[in-house]
Amino acid sequence: MDTLFIPNENDFRRWIREAVKECLENTPIKTPPSANKPEDEPLITRKEVAYMFRVSLVTLHEWMKQGLPFHKQGGRVYFLRSEVMDYLKQKRRHPFIDPQTDRVAEK
Repeated sequence: MDTLFIPNENDFRRWIREAVKECLENTPIKTPPSANKPEDEPLITRKEVAYMFRVSLVTLHEWMKQGLPFHKQGGRVYFLRSEVMDYLKQKRRHPFIDPQTDRVAEK
């Protein structure tokens, strides 16, 4: 006749501890994200962007309508400096883009 084994609470605890330890040992270690990612870049306000380019908030609002990338958080508007710079560099290459058609306008 076979012996019947009935586990107790300590057996269950030991099995769980061993299973968790095994999972932790077999899980690859993730490296921390790079500090160069846009998510880590600090947000700047409308006033800061307007001051940076010596334009009014009205002008900045017009740029936003024309495609200047911005982010809203808590009902406020913020920008990533890198996105603003990329947008303005792209606009500089095509300074006569008609905002109505998004095509290069003739002089």
